[in-house]
Amino acid sequence: MAQAVEEWYKQMPIITRSYLTAAVVITVGCSLEIISPLNLYLNPERVVQNYEVWRLVTNFLYFRKLDLDFLFHMFFLARYCKLLEENSFRGRTADFFYMLLFGATVLTGIVLIGGMIPYLSESFARILFLSNSLTFMMVYVWSKHNPFIHMSFLGLFTFTAAYLPWVLLGFSILVGSSTWVDLLGMIAGHAYYFLEDVYPSISGRRPLKTPSFIKALFADETVVVAQQPNAPFAPPARDLHQD
Repeated sequence: MAQAVEEWYKQMPIITRSYLTAAVVITVGCSLEIISPLNLYLNPERVVQNYEVWRLVTNFLYFRKLDLDFLFHMFFLARYCKLLEENSFRGRTADFFYMLLFGATVLTGIVLIGGMIPYLSESFARILFLSNSLTFMMVYVWSKHNPFIHMSFLGLFTFTAAYLPWVLLGFSILVGSSTWVDLLGMIAGHAYYFLEDVYPSISGRRPLKTPSFIKALFADETVVVAQQPNAPFAPPARDLHQD
């Protein structure tokens, strides 16, 4: 069993493996009180005044308590981040990293701007960690790249992957979770999809071309293409299951 887990872990592409490892280490560290979440959450004042710039990164790594919700998001992170990196971004590690950087920047910008808008400031002030939103962004982008894969929800109805973000949003509403987290991920995901896939086909220009200095950080490598599952939706938590 341990060997199988080790092999599964080693076969993950570099960005997925690094992100998953950092998320687990940070979340477990906070649960064991080795790390304080107070030093991780997004706090613009501390970033600017105290130069605590790490908060711009660490708020994307903490997934709160070690509960079913944590397993739920680790499943989505491991599944869809891996599928994106191995398929849509096969051999383009730098482009994949740039996608995450773009998503993190958009999410941070939305929260900062939203915090200054009347009637919205209170809602955005409660958003201290954007890890779940970034994960949802990856799910959204994957669904746009694989819109015709058939999926099911609790065996009650089937749908294509294009509707996966909306099904998850509806599920969040049913269980009483904050919809802002999912909506922010959808906004960031759609912004990336439009600027990277739709706009270039219309204008012939690619505004999200990966900078050369980021490309220099990652050497192109051969990536084994993972077989797309028929129903990758179901996580091992919250009573969701695969067919």
